[in-house]
Amino acid sequence: MSDHTEHPSPAAAFPDLLHAQRVWDTELPDFDPAAAPPAPLALFRSWFAGAVAAGQTEPHAMSLATTDSEGLPDVRTLLLHDADERGFHFATHATSAKGRQLAARPYAALGFYWPAQGRQVRVRGPVVRCTPAESHADLHARSTGALAAALTGAQSELVGSVAELHRAADTAWERATAEPDTEAPTWTRYVVEPAEVEFFQGDARRRHIRLRYRRAEGGAGTVGWTRELLWP
Repeated sequence: MSDHTEHPSPAAAFPDLLHAQRVWDTELPDFDPAAAPPAPLALFRSWFAGAVAAGQTEPHAMSLATTDSEGLPDVRTLLLHDADERGFHFATHATSAKGRQLAARPYAALGFYWPAQGRQVRVRGPVVRCTPAESHADLHARSTGALAAALTGAQSELVGSVAELHRAADTAWERATAEPDTEAPTWTRYVVEPAEVEFFQGDARRRHIRLRYRRAEGGAGTVGWTRELLWP
């Protein structure tokens, strides 16, 4: 008798592993869209604070979707730097892949997901570059590690080896520590000016609530918002 034990292949086991995962295995908050504020910023800030209070890991992490030179979608995860009346702020190198894509097609979509409360927020709109002074202030409001990463500078370019990466990172860390006010010329702060903002509240019985705000320009440059309920 053979003592060899056969194990299912990873490919065969994956569907079982995947379908065993639970979704929102917790009590979810209520959301009454009729009581939502007239503009999306206040609701976003309220939901963000709720995610923090619920212990959501990295609630400021978001997906940023852009399009490349062929019009194909591209997406990555980065951090929100602010949300104010102008829009949703983030920063990157203007020479990075996303920086180049935004220069060619200055429009983007953002996605926030807070599973601790079964909530998502989706944002779409044009993207504008902030001033050099704002970009400088953004960079130097962050940690030494963030400054060192910015000084490394070759974001999205090919790197020859992990050793090369480590050498460049160590050099940048030393410079960031010795010269905390140094510049990273390509570091740029951007703002997504929301044309649409959708709030999704999950429900265990799949009666999800989706509330979409659509921006409408009024007279004398005023901004109004139309609120719409969507089928889940």
